Amino acid sequence: VERLGKFHRSLGPGIHFVLSPIECISFQDTIREQVMDVPPQDCFTQDNAPLNADAVMYMRIHNMKDACYNVFNVRNALLNLCLTNVREEVGRLTLEEAFSSRGELNKRLLASLNKVSHGWGIEITRVEIQHLEPSADILKALESQISAERKKRATILQSEGEKAKLINEAQGRAEAMLADAEAKKKSMILASQAEAERQSLEAEGIQIAIQTIANSIISMGADSSTALKEAIKFLGLARYMETQGKFAASEGTKVLMFPTKVVEGLSGLLQ
Repeated sequence: VERLGKFHRSLGPGIHFVLSPIECISFQDTIREQVMDVPPQDCFTQDNAPLNADAVMYMRIHNMKDACYNVFNVRNALLNLCLTNVREEVGRLTLEEAFSSRGELNKRLLASLNKVSHGWGIEITRVEIQHLEPSADILKALESQISAERKKRATILQSEGEKAKLINEAQGRAEAMLADAEAKKKSMILASQAEAERQSLEAEGIQIAIQTIANSIISMGADSSTALKEAIKFLGLARYMETQGKFAASEGTKVLMFPTKVVEGLSGLLQ
């Protein structure tokens, strides 16, 4: 309310009396939150990419006096302030950042607008960038980039799949070779154990045979030392004759040769 052309007081909600004609209401507005649609405008990002940006702004008047006397046409001033700040904040970002950091852009706009609007008795409660539309050339370039990225990812996935396949095949071959080696190792161990058992049994049989022959010779009146030597000689000659017999039984013409010591040994045993 102005009295005689000067500010006198501010009126709140309810019934008030104004002394006319010395008093008049020079400015009135609502203290509720209001919405202002910011028209689209052309902007340029930090990397000189053209963008068309529009926003919406939510504001509330908290001081009617400041809104009336500190600025002329407060809504027009807020609109121009928002347009300027949108251009400025978009210009600080690259094209990729402008699309990926929409929330951060809104926060920076809100902070920069409130720095000025508080002096006008206005509180900006929220600012939202509604659309960011690049030019047709930028859209075409973005589509090409997205297509290239998709092809790149597909190639990487394919190569990783082939790599995993080769690794699995190599691991399979390695496991198969290891299993084969283990099987051969076990087979060799079993064969060695069987051979050792065979040799042990054979040695035990030879020992029993020598002892039996020696006992027979002792019963004929020989001493134990002589009997043992004769038993060993007899068993050796018997093995030699067995080997010669197997040789003679094989196919083909053979000439069997008996060394003199063998003949003498046989003669001695027969005596």
